[in-house]
Amino acid sequence: MGSCAPAAPARAGARLRETMKIGELARGVGVSVETVRFYEREGLLPAPPRRESGYREYPAETLARLRFIRHAKELGFSLPEINELLSLRSTEAPCGEVQRRVETKIEIVRQKISSLKRIKSTLENLAEACAIQGNPSECPILEVLEGRDEDLP
Repeated sequence: MGSCAPAAPARAGARLRETMKIGELARGVGVSVETVRFYEREGLLPAPPRRESGYREYPAETLARLRFIRHAKELGFSLPEINELLSLRSTEAPCGEVQRRVETKIEIVRQKISSLKRIKSTLENLAEACAIQGNPSECPILEVLEGRDEDLP
């Protein structure tokens, strides 16, 4: 089974700058400067060295790490899960370990989809009951929301 360690960066003819400012980094990935700072505080991005002026000076490889974080967030991984994936990425962990984590995430997504379908069905039933009832003083939606949990699926 193959390793999930990062491959050597590809050189597609374009030369990457050795360092970049936080705004350049953020724009390069499509996130805000505050997001970059947040990921630093959370330990997902290493704190970069600073220039004498105090400006952060990010190494070029931070761009790939930030893209990894953004893509993992888009797929529904939490920050702690992303931190674990980043740890696996930087080791010689077998891809099977990463696959197990993804399969766990798939099951969580399946459960959320099932729950959302139940919620949708309940809301549709409530909307239909309200349209039939017509009397605002006995609105079934408001009655259910007031805590008559036995009416929920």
